[in-house]
Amino acid sequence: MTSLLPREIDDMNIVFLEVEPEDEAQIREKYPKAQIECRTLSEEEIVNKYPKTEILCVFIHTPITKQVIESLPNLKCIVTRSVGYDHIHLKTAKQKDVPVCNVPDYGSHVIAEHVFALLLSTIRQIKKSDNRVENCSFDFHGLRGIALKGKTLGIVGVGKIGKNVARIASLGFLMDVIAYDVFQDEDMARECHFTYSSLEEVWEKSDIISLHVPLLESTRHMVNSESISKMKNGVILINTARGGIIDTKALVEGIKSEKISHVALDVLEHEKNIKEDDELIHLPQVIITPHTAFYADDSMKKMYSEALFSINQFINGEKLKYRVEGE
Repeated sequence: MTSLLPREIDDMNIVFLEVEPEDEAQIREKYPKAQIECRTLSEEEIVNKYPKTEILCVFIHTPITKQVIESLPNLKCIVTRSVGYDHIHLKTAKQKDVPVCNVPDYGSHVIAEHVFALLLSTIRQIKKSDNRVENCSFDFHGLRGIALKGKTLGIVGVGKIGKNVARIASLGFLMDVIAYDVFQDEDMARECHFTYSSLEEVWEKSDIISLHVPLLESTRHMVNSESISKMKNGVILINTARGGIIDTKALVEGIKSEKISHVALDVLEHEKNIKEDDELIHLPQVIITPHTAFYADDSMKKMYSEALFSINQFINGEKLKYRVEGE
């Protein structure tokens, strides 16, 4: 990769999408002439408004499709400020020799913390309790919670986030933690106090299950009628990964049959049209946050600093540390 001359750097068309106003200063400090949008753009808007884009920095709600990549003739690099990159058509990017970079870890501990925010909110009936007090009733009857100490937590996917969840659960809440992952790291298991199990054992033995796998064809709907049938009666399910990992119809059936007692979600299968998940959303056993697990002060700062790091590496002709492989 050839380093660009200073004049070329200054004249480059760098476009940032989905930038919140409070994060603009961090971008402007590094790239004062960058073009910044505070909203998500459609395919047509990206192509029509920024046809000369050379470096495109996006977030998860901006689909960088085959059409977008093929319609931006000057596009040289795509950087997504996220761990996941399923919103980018990698095959086309590879064909066009456009490298794609992600941010592998901008706040795994923050997302792990949110897992327990969700979990505690549901099993300790926080929402219901708050509503009761707001309605001028200071009465605890009917709000009995569930303790975590001694319960078995099953983690599906023990990457950066999963291992933090294991550590908090085992060392913080004194839970028994079992985990499934295609790749096993026994040193990490000892450090974070969990044991590896088969996926079947996680389904069968866990009181609480937390999902931390990427959305791939192999993981889509991995929580379905069959897997739910193997779970303990009254199991608690948490998903802060991707909505498509769970078959929503099967989940609703599992809740209605009381197989699943509580569900805590930060993602939905149909986030672009949540009316499709209306029945799930309104079940009293379910608590949902709108994909906010990542959304904290230090994680947002790191998200931008790592994205800017990749852009700077590209401009300087350096090997891209966070480049993801195309199809």
